[in-house]
Amino acid sequence: MEEEKIFLEGNTDKSTGVADAATAVQPAAPVPVSSEKSSSLGPLEQNVIDEALKKCFDPEIPVNIWELGLIYDVNVSPEGVANVKMTLTAPACPVAGSLPGEVEQRIKAIPGITDAKVELVWDPPWNTEMMSRVARVMLGM
Repeated sequence: MEEEKIFLEGNTDKSTGVADAATAVQPAAPVPVSSEKSSSLGPLEQNVIDEALKKCFDPEIPVNIWELGLIYDVNVSPEGVANVKMTLTAPACPVAGSLPGEVEQRIKAIPGITDAKVELVWDPPWNTEMMSRVARVMLGM
């Protein structure tokens, strides 16, 4: 197990080869399109990610949509309106009609969220480089 943690995160003490426990177990987050968002996440944005996006799966892929890199932007207004920009693995994805609605419903269920709007975008097109390291390992890539 410790070897997996070291492999996933690469955080080792060079002298002992032991992973730092605090960082070894944290999953790598996908790099969002707007990198300034990652450093300025508020508590409601983090709740949207943790309570909705990391618990929502494409039924054909056993990895959540956050780790897959399908989420491009998460923003919650002071009034509690969550705006999420997401994509799918392909425009002809079989869940194109249902997944955005599921994401919206999960977000609306979070305390402090008054409304949710999910925008499906295709630019930039999704590719496997958008997946986190955790997702790549889980999918054997």
